[in-house]
Amino acid sequence: MSFDKTRPIKILVAKPGLDGHDRGAKVVARALRDAGMEVIYTGLRQTPEQIVNAAVQEDVDAIGLSILSGAHLHLFGRVLALLRERDAADIMVFGGGIIPDEDIPRLEEMGVARIFQPGATTGEIIRFLESRIAESGSIESRS
Repeated sequence: MSFDKTRPIKILVAKPGLDGHDRGAKVVARALRDAGMEVIYTGLRQTPEQIVNAAVQEDVDAIGLSILSGAHLHLFGRVLALLRERDAADIMVFGGGIIPDEDIPRLEEMGVARIFQPGATTGEIIRFLESRIAESGSIESRS
């Protein structure tokens, strides 16, 4: 994906699976928007297929998954596999929620860029996205 430096960073925030709690995802989405990013929030109970279809259609720079249900290994894995199948593996995937410490290295090995656990600040998430997207050569750092 070639990033147009004249447009804001574009992030898709999604709640995959059957988890019905989206307060955290909405707080993060609002903070990213307030930081000048373009944010697409897909809503609750999205399938990995719906998430990847929306991400490809909207030409996003990153997908943020919020998972509280315990199905994180499966859901992150499926999203990453679908991105590869759609030749869209350049879309960065990050996430947050209730994810045990011992699962984070496995998620990173799968290709998840970063996991933000409870207590992470929105500023930390914003700085990570800005620097990581700048690192990839997609956009100049705004920090």
